[in-house]
Amino acid sequence: MPKLYHLNLSKNMIRGARVALLPGDPFRSGAIAEAVASEYGSDAKELAWKREYRTYLTSVEGKSVLVTSTGIGGPSTSIAVEELARIGVRTFVRVGTTGAIQKNIKTGDCIITTASVRLDGASTHYAPPEYPAVADFYVVRALIEGAERADIKYHVGVTASSDTFYPGEERKDSFRRYIIKRFQGSMREWRELGVLNYEMESATLLTMTSSMKLRGGCVTGVINTAGRGEITKRDLEKGEGNVIKAAVSALRGLV
Repeated sequence: MPKLYHLNLSKNMIRGARVALLPGDPFRSGAIAEAVASEYGSDAKELAWKREYRTYLTSVEGKSVLVTSTGIGGPSTSIAVEELARIGVRTFVRVGTTGAIQKNIKTGDCIITTASVRLDGASTHYAPPEYPAVADFYVVRALIEGAERADIKYHVGVTASSDTFYPGEERKDSFRRYIIKRFQGSMREWRELGVLNYEMESATLLTMTSSMKLRGGCVTGVINTAGRGEITKRDLEKGEGNVIKAAVSALRGLV
């Protein structure tokens, strides 16, 4: 089989990996792979880096695990899931960052998504709007157990997954400083409905995995709260560090 067009991977390169951790940031791929290697006494090898897709191969208890970055948003995430599934991956876990909208959630906490509000467009190419974007129960359980083993504070619930970072998340610090009517007041509405956070990939990922009979999940580290515009270096490092710890620990139950 030739290498996949976007990921630049082939089936023999991944050595039977069935599980993939999916950060958005290509530079986070290496950090996650190194954390896995350190935790489980294995190696981390970079396999490919093309466009936003950077892949490392590592292992847990002798079983291969991939770490592949997806870039930002649903369209690029859909390509990563499509191509990884074609070469044998069956469990997909987003490992990212997020903004919390419930006031009891603090920076550095982790959010484990059970389902996503589909504020994207890419997921509609895989299932109609009425189809729910839901995480796999066993993946959610593994992520909870991982966060508990890593002693990371976590919250479990529904995520709003938006195609856009500014209007879709009702941010007023955009260039235009205007939000169309559809999203005016949306943060308050999601908060009242018990939604925990905003991010940009889980709706696509969870719709795809559920509808394609794959396993999907999402764990994110909180880097800002209550719709604050600024993201400090300290909060970013805290959120990224904690979500990596939780996801790496969760691999015990995922492989």
